[in-house]
Amino acid sequence: MRARAYKGLLAAVTAVSAMALPVVSATSAGASATPDPTAFSRTVKAPAVKRHLQKFQEIADANGGTRASGTPGYDASVAYVADRLRRAGYRVTLQEFEFPFFREITATTMSRVAPAAKTYTRMTDFRIMTYSGSGTVTAPVQAVDVTIPPSETPNSSTSGCEASDFAGFTPGNIALMQRGTCNFQVKAENAQAAGAKGVIIFNEGQPGEGANDRRVLLNGNLNAPTTNIPVVGTTYAVGQELAAPGTTVTLSAQTEGDPQRKTHNVLAESRWGAADKIVMLGAHLDSVTEGPGINDNGSGSAGILETAIRVGNLPTRNKLRFAFWGAEELGLLGSEHYVANLSAEEKAKIKLYLNFDMIGSPNYTFGIYDGDDSDGVGSPAGPAGSDKIEKTFEKYFRLVRQPYTGTDFTGRSDYGPFIEVGIPAGGLFTGAEGIKTEAEAAKFGGEAGVAYDKCYHQECDTIANINDKALAVNSGAIAFAALTYAYSPSLPGGGTPGTNTPGTGGGGLDHGHDHDHTGELS
Repeated sequence: MRARAYKGLLAAVTAVSAMALPVVSATSAGASATPDPTAFSRTVKAPAVKRHLQKFQEIADANGGTRASGTPGYDASVAYVADRLRRAGYRVTLQEFEFPFFREITATTMSRVAPAAKTYTRMTDFRIMTYSGSGTVTAPVQAVDVTIPPSETPNSSTSGCEASDFAGFTPGNIALMQRGTCNFQVKAENAQAAGAKGVIIFNEGQPGEGANDRRVLLNGNLNAPTTNIPVVGTTYAVGQELAAPGTTVTLSAQTEGDPQRKTHNVLAESRWGAADKIVMLGAHLDSVTEGPGINDNGSGSAGILETAIRVGNLPTRNKLRFAFWGAEELGLLGSEHYVANLSAEEKAKIKLYLNFDMIGSPNYTFGIYDGDDSDGVGSPAGPAGSDKIEKTFEKYFRLVRQPYTGTDFTGRSDYGPFIEVGIPAGGLFTGAEGIKTEAEAAKFGGEAGVAYDKCYHQECDTIANINDKALAVNSGAIAFAALTYAYSPSLPGGGTPGTNTPGTGGGGLDHGHDHDHTGELS
């Protein structure tokens, strides 16, 4: 049976074609039966997942090119997902919450006036920070406690972190600061208080592999609309250039912020299984305002949606709960709201959380969240049981003879709030704006020296931005893990969640997804 399943999936990987149905069905399997996860993974067909992505693309096309939370495109995405889940037999809840909305009204511009004129390229040299204020300013650039060349230790710069850093700052100038130990909001607020009319924050400068390279374009979040001046992030090279004496820059941004806009999480619960043993899968449904978000994160949403549809009629041992998060792109706001409003009893019922954020990157790697800290790099291991989740996904990739790597629990996707309260977590990730290394290209194919997703957070993140092989393999992995845990008599989260179990490191490929709710990239 396993050999036949492997051949079926391999055909999907190469041709993205329809796969055979499993040997069990809802009508033939009793509550005590245990369907084969490998066979079930073959029912989540890549073309069906792709049809959901096509629907998300159509929704974006009809709504100004975006599906961002707080826009009609997101509301239409919610309606589509909720309808499909109800038709599949789920109890669906739309959980409303308020969040601070943000968008660029017109494209931000930045140019050097002196010592020689130069126009910088948006999304390559610089980009607006989420919750930046508006304004147009031409003024001298004044460096604030920057370290050029950078120190050898990443995350060591304190540039702009203290009000005292601005002693001697000339009001009306543009403040130039460096990424480091404090979050971007603190830097921007300190600069504004000192009289700055604009803020430029550049990456810290230390070389590294993939998304650990602190020379690349900085993509940040100010947490909330607390400044009324333009704030942008840049590469280290641009920051170094602007730090030269006598530099004058024109910076122009027109943004919109609404501190109390309403949006929704979509929550769907199966009618089967033990109510105190919940297996939860989630993906964020929203895009950024700049584009339709088909890879980020229509791909993860489509993958779990099709899995939910296929598993809906199976009489599982444990209860399945699917979540489609809102406002992730503004700092994990939907998942944070959900977890914060769970009682201790409700948290204890959730035995694990599986997260799927970008599963079809065009220059992909097959990343599995490093639940056991076996890679020994970066952030801590996940709560107890996360190691078992990692091994479940590894089992699937070995079965289908596909390479895989660890990816760090950086806290920058929706597993973060679950880990913080001690719920074991895991999931898949194929890469964002980080740069593929030579070693990764040798292992996974694709192009070294190029971003995993060149259209990350951009208008070109359309259905043409999806790698069909990555989508097929990962969709099968989602289904495999979902059914494994839906019928397992022993689940990873056997204890009572409360606080995180400490770890000592992280792993492998850095997530590279920049939605850190602290406003700083780690």
